[in-house]
Amino acid sequence: MKVIICGAGQVGWQIARHLSGENNDVTVVDNNPELVRRATDTLDVQGIAGFASYPDVLDRAGARDADMVIAATYSDEVNMVICQVAHSVFSVPRKIARLRSQSYLDVLYSDLYRRDHMPIDVVISPEREVADAALKRLATPKAFDAETFLEGKVQMLGLTLDEDCPVVNTPLRQLTDLFSTLSAVVVGVRRGGTLFAPEPGDQLFVGDDIYVFTLSTDVVRTMEIFGKQQKKQERAVIVGGGNVGLMVAQRLETSAFRVRTKIIERDRKVAERAAEALERTIVLNGDGMDVALLAEAGVDRADAVLAVTDDDKTNMLASVRSKSAGCPLAISLINDPTLAPLMTPLAIDAFINPRATTVSSILRHIRHGRVRDVYSVGDTEAEIIEAEVLSTSPISGQMVRDVDFPEGVLIGAIYKGTEVIKPRGGTRIDEGDVIVLFSLTADVPEVERLLQVSIDFF
Repeated sequence: MKVIICGAGQVGWQIARHLSGENNDVTVVDNNPELVRRATDTLDVQGIAGFASYPDVLDRAGARDADMVIAATYSDEVNMVICQVAHSVFSVPRKIARLRSQSYLDVLYSDLYRRDHMPIDVVISPEREVADAALKRLATPKAFDAETFLEGKVQMLGLTLDEDCPVVNTPLRQLTDLFSTLSAVVVGVRRGGTLFAPEPGDQLFVGDDIYVFTLSTDVVRTMEIFGKQQKKQERAVIVGGGNVGLMVAQRLETSAFRVRTKIIERDRKVAERAAEALERTIVLNGDGMDVALLAEAGVDRADAVLAVTDDDKTNMLASVRSKSAGCPLAISLINDPTLAPLMTPLAIDAFINPRATTVSSILRHIRHGRVRDVYSVGDTEAEIIEAEVLSTSPISGQMVRDVDFPEGVLIGAIYKGTEVIKPRGGTRIDEGDVIVLFSLTADVPEVERLLQVSIDFF
């Protein structure tokens, strides 16, 4: 597939890294020659220095025969113009734009993106994706990662195992014998910094990070089996009142959980804007790293602190200080993935990587076959893919045990009709089933081959 990525910043670079690693023909365009050089030096991509909204620049980037344009510059307006030019001048079939301004994202104005107006096929909002991720972390406070699949019927949980876990040193195959009605399936294990798909005979050890699928109705029981006690969240402190913090606070105000929320925002104008937009949330103007201000916000009595400023170090330090003050749960927004190994030593419970959430959003729109959702795990180490099985798929009609999946791939759940089934060796995969797969990134091309529609389907 030939893809043009406009914008070589953090998001654009990460998308280029992922797509070029899967042997796509990728060209990166940016008006900053240094960013273009960084991309071409470190990735297997072509680079064009220039303004991506200019038709001649897109032409040099190969827009005449491109399959997709991804507009991820820092300007919403430039991204919109890029998509318009790609459509009107070059008839690019697929156009994805990153838009950050909330006004552009208002559902009242969604007609703006029709093909006869502003022809954008997919609008990606990093702030909205991050806010969704933050709310999922708050809903499962003992998980370092969380995502829902199969129309919300299945949940993926990332859990760190400690001494309280009753199933450590137990082979995975025995979990079914011990808990016959449990829907949980462990699909990934990170041990010593290495992520792998476990075998049935593998054991879990203290310190392992595991990724487990379970029915949404079985989450509390699953958490307990892996040594995690759920507690209702009643008070939260948000450090950062920008787009992400404001969006999270607005969602909490309208949620059924009735979480009492306070926001700390350093910029006075941003704090005033948040205060005007919120009804029940208290907004404090000041530095989120200030111990006295954190105490005034009541972090010692809060159930969770969510640090979502645009500065990683501020988020980390605010989280550490909140934890030391007695807050049981700290979640940080971390843009730099190299800081992730510091989360455990600093006792930060979970972190959100905006680039990973944005990459997940884009990947679900470019996969082959009848892919319905894609979620990026860790620093793009693995993907969770939700896809419909078509009659021409090589896995259609086969038993799970007979499918020649790579070692890094496991099925987490199968959706047959209206019922979610826990996959077993003798489970038959039929046409029309929707399956959720965990796949290490290196094995994604083979998964695509197994899911891909053959030419006979058309």
